[in-house]
Amino acid sequence: MTIDWSNFTPWSSLAGGLLIGLAAAIFILFLGRILGISGIAGGLLKPKAGDWGWRLAFVLGLFAAPWLWVALVGPVQATIDASTPMLILAGLLVGLGTRYGSGCTSGHGVCGLSRLSPRSLVATISFMATGFITVYVVRHLLA
Repeated sequence: MTIDWSNFTPWSSLAGGLLIGLAAAIFILFLGRILGISGIAGGLLKPKAGDWGWRLAFVLGLFAAPWLWVALVGPVQATIDASTPMLILAGLLVGLGTRYGSGCTSGHGVCGLSRLSPRSLVATISFMATGFITVYVVRHLLA
C-alpha cells in the first residue's frame, strides 16, 4: 500500500472530523437526538407532527453545504472511477445495510461509539469489515 502524498490532506480531514464531532455534540445537547443521517432522512418519509421541520432543515443543509463551499472556495476536482449503474447499486446496498443495521455510519460510528454503545460497536465493526472485504473482492479478485 502506498500513500498518495500529493492528495494527502490531513488538515482538512481533521477540520472535517472536528466539525462532524461538534455537530453531533450540539445535536444531542440541544435536541436530545442522535445525529444519524439515515434516521433523520427516514423520518421525513413518515413524518410525525412537529417533527418534520428540523429534519427537513437538516437534509436541506446537507444539499446546501456543497453549493456554499463552491461559492466561497471554488469548485473541487472530483474523480469517480465507477459507472452509473455501479453507483446506483452501491447506494441501494448502503441503504439496505443501514435499514438492517438500524442506523448508519454517523449514527453508530460517530454517536453510538462515543456513547459506548455495544450495539453500535458491533454495527461499526460489521460495516467496516464488510467495506474492507468488498474493496478487496472488487479490486483484487474481480479486477
